[in-house]
Amino acid sequence: MTFARPWLLLLLLGMVWWWWRGRHRKEPSVPFGDFQIPVRVARRRWLPIVPPLLRTASVVALIIAAAGPITESGQRTIRRNGIGIVIAIDVSSSMLAEDFAPSNRIEVAKRQAISFIRGREADRIGLVAFAGEALTQVPVTLDYPVLERSVSNLRVGVLEDGTAIGSGLATAINRLRRIPGASRVVLLLTDGENNRGAVDPRTAAAAAKAFGIKVYTVGVGTEGEARIPTGRGLSGYRYEVLPVRIDEVLLTEIATETGGRYFRAKDSQALSRIFQQIDALERTPVDAIVFAPPEERTRALLLVAFAILGLELVLNATVVVRVP
Repeated sequence: MTFARPWLLLLLLGMVWWWWRGRHRKEPSVPFGDFQIPVRVARRRWLPIVPPLLRTASVVALIIAAAGPITESGQRTIRRNGIGIVIAIDVSSSMLAEDFAPSNRIEVAKRQAISFIRGREADRIGLVAFAGEALTQVPVTLDYPVLERSVSNLRVGVLEDGTAIGSGLATAINRLRRIPGASRVVLLLTDGENNRGAVDPRTAAAAAKAFGIKVYTVGVGTEGEARIPTGRGLSGYRYEVLPVRIDEVLLTEIATETGGRYFRAKDSQALSRIFQQIDALERTPVDAIVFAPPEERTRALLLVAFAILGLELVLNATVVVRVP
């Protein structure tokens, strides 16, 4: 333990002098007319010592609190039950479609993913972004603040445009295949049809099945038509109202092949239902290392000091009576 203001501990030397002075001070003698009084007092000779001891302890606690004790940083291992999850999010230009007014698809997906991460305690989670290519944003981790920031920073246009569902799924599987545990899940969110990438989505689904990984697929977008970007000019994206095309047959096949389920996210509530199913999966014990940052422990000492001081006042007013 360290102290923020260690020089204040020198005041404890004053406490030593105060005790030495008190022990060498001669108390004035008091005449007694009733000889029974000193006899009764002699039976409880320890009682008058209690208030000074309490006062000393209270002052010592106040001095230490004023010095600002700080606990050192450390780490401890906690065993919890969790599952392995990789969230794969489509960041192609079509995710800018504005059929989730007032937000577009990518913003809704990001909000739901962050909400899901905030509800985790021991699940190891990774993040993959894919468009015409796939890229791991965060490996599987328990560092949820890093995950939240990475999800918030997802942007359309960073990766080559297109929808490579197979590549996104294969990248997510690669991140999970060495993670131990009975439950490993890929949550894949996309709004289109597979039109890019070197990996066939069905081949990736077969690999997921071989590794015992369940894939939950989500088709993001309403039915009918939506305002979708079709190009980009000097003033930004150009939008046109076009039919919404999601390859629900493919997404259903992937989910069914791996023991997962396909959802059509026509609103933000659809993702909540998926997360409830994931919560019901079998969980595996996980050893999580928790880091404790340095912290000043002043409040507890102040409470102790005032409690002791209050006890001394009560004793002086009731049990211990000083004779003038």
